[in-house]
Amino acid sequence: MHSPLFNCRSRSAIKPLLLVSLLSGCFAGSAFAQENGRADMDEKTLEPVVVTASRVEQLQKDAIPSTTIITSETIQNKKLADLPSLLRSEAGIELVRSGGAGTAASLFMRGNESRHLLVLLDGVPIQDSLGAGSTELLSHIQPDQIDHIEVVRGNVSSIYGSGAIGGVIQIFTKQGTGKPAAHVFAEYGSHDTVKLGAGVSGKTEAGTGFALSVTRYKTNGFSAMNSSKDSTVNPDDDRDRNVSVNAALSQRLDRDHEIGARLYMYDARFDFDGQSGIHEEADGKSKQWTTALYSKNRFTRDWLSTLTFSYNSIERHANVLDGDWVDYGYGPSNNDYRSRYRSETKLLQWENRLALSSDWTLTAGMDLGTENGYVSNRNLNLSYGSYSMNVDRDKYSAYAGLLGNVGAHSLQANVRYDHVEDAGSDTTGFLGYGYELTPSWKLLASVSTSFLAPTLDQLYNPEWGGNEDLESERSTNYEAGIQYARGKDLIRLSVFEWHTRHLISYSAGKYMNVNRAKSTGVELNMSTDILGVDVGANLTWQNPRNRETDAKLDRRAEIFGSLNVSKTLGKWYLGGDLLFTGHRPDKYYDANTYSNVDVTLPSFTLVNLNARYDIDKNVSLYARIENLFDKDYETVYGYNQPDRGAYVGVNVKM
Repeated sequence: MHSPLFNCRSRSAIKPLLLVSLLSGCFAGSAFAQENGRADMDEKTLEPVVVTASRVEQLQKDAIPSTTIITSETIQNKKLADLPSLLRSEAGIELVRSGGAGTAASLFMRGNESRHLLVLLDGVPIQDSLGAGSTELLSHIQPDQIDHIEVVRGNVSSIYGSGAIGGVIQIFTKQGTGKPAAHVFAEYGSHDTVKLGAGVSGKTEAGTGFALSVTRYKTNGFSAMNSSKDSTVNPDDDRDRNVSVNAALSQRLDRDHEIGARLYMYDARFDFDGQSGIHEEADGKSKQWTTALYSKNRFTRDWLSTLTFSYNSIERHANVLDGDWVDYGYGPSNNDYRSRYRSETKLLQWENRLALSSDWTLTAGMDLGTENGYVSNRNLNLSYGSYSMNVDRDKYSAYAGLLGNVGAHSLQANVRYDHVEDAGSDTTGFLGYGYELTPSWKLLASVSTSFLAPTLDQLYNPEWGGNEDLESERSTNYEAGIQYARGKDLIRLSVFEWHTRHLISYSAGKYMNVNRAKSTGVELNMSTDILGVDVGANLTWQNPRNRETDAKLDRRAEIFGSLNVSKTLGKWYLGGDLLFTGHRPDKYYDANTYSNVDVTLPSFTLVNLNARYDIDKNVSLYARIENLFDKDYETVYGYNQPDRGAYVGVNVKM
């Protein structure tokens, strides 16, 4: 079926109210200062540019979908250990983690499922055809190899295809630009954490751009699960080791033509708690290769064409062995296993941008790809069965978009047709409108549809309920908002509502399209300068629910937000984050009653600090403290989260 184009207060309540008051004060103060104190000033701030919201380069303030940027400067200043920790302070995003470094990370965008969030790496979709989504792989991507990140909230399947129901995170890795240079860095901190890295990048006078960086990360970590809540877990520390490489090479043939290649890979090994006994040995491995060859050609003054061929490979291994059971001479227990998952995607992308006039741009393109999934799951107790699976499928799509403005009116329209073998076809659309009330104030509205095709695992897994009759999940999104933009100030208030149907759930030993969900929400996002201090803040209120039962969706808060402040004083940079998440529902399985038990995860507030001191223009020292007040909290019932951590490092440019 095709989707139509339009289809008495408690202490826990005090914290969100304080955050609301603070954000409101910032909003009022910023707007007042702009309208009264700086109205006649000549703003010389370089305004940020985004491309993910429409496939066309445009000022961030002109994007109709709600879009924010994590800049290269922000990444370097915060120096966080991994990508999920960096993303969790973005508007609309909640981080849910089953343990520490290297473990699975789920990102809920405006209450949508984590698998409804699409990740792009330099324009290439990173999707595990056997997994529950693409965000679980973010734990292993190192921030120091990233140039910047663009986050688009809301339904944009009509631009990027399957999986973009809740939004898109596009990661732009470092490329070869500027004068050739090199850098090295070293970091040490809590849990015997060590990170080392080095890189070179630049562009020659002959038009050859190059970039190469290597990062090694290791930590002794902490126990992923709380043994006081589950006596079947091993309370030892769960380690994580990671080596990652980013490389890029490009050659400008002349003013209008360029060819290039990109590579990103990581090899991660980590421990986890498999709930097989207090002396279990449970470890995993994750490897990813993403390579791309591209040709960028300006055939006429108004026509830019980009052809990209990419190959993406994801391997996941897991091994669980109950040490007690083996030591007693029984051999492997019923829960001991070795599993291997390998997902491969080959994709040919052809994108075209045609400037119809100075105000209007047409985009059009085609994608053609294949997916392969291999599974081998071997139970080490030979009295229990093992299974394997090796399947593949083809997919193709065509899309078009129109972006432009007439006077105070701006318009974005996108339509896309996708066909996924054994999952059917879907036509999705986006229609967005903006009206400029004044040079600083704008009204925005959009309506869109999207879909998510079932994975190869959900369709064909012979052991875990594969169902070849599954339909794609489909969603409709409505959004309206008002925006204030002037100089460095960008403040946006959005109201959104989404409806998702045909949700795939595991029920009665089989994957089935059984659920519907919806959410209504309000989101405030801002970045500004107050008395010389850079301030970034956001607050989200939402009501994500199961439409079948009216129950709140697990692990999602009704209210959450963050506040970031930073200041540069001569050679010093000083910054800090405050993150608040309200209480959330969750469930855990009670082995004694053989049933799920409802629980409530308490609200929590985290405070992080970071600082840098520039010894000279080439050498800097940096430090950060995570979870300053050593808050004990959970994002999944029974799973531990990091305690207070302190980290120091040095960065040298050459």
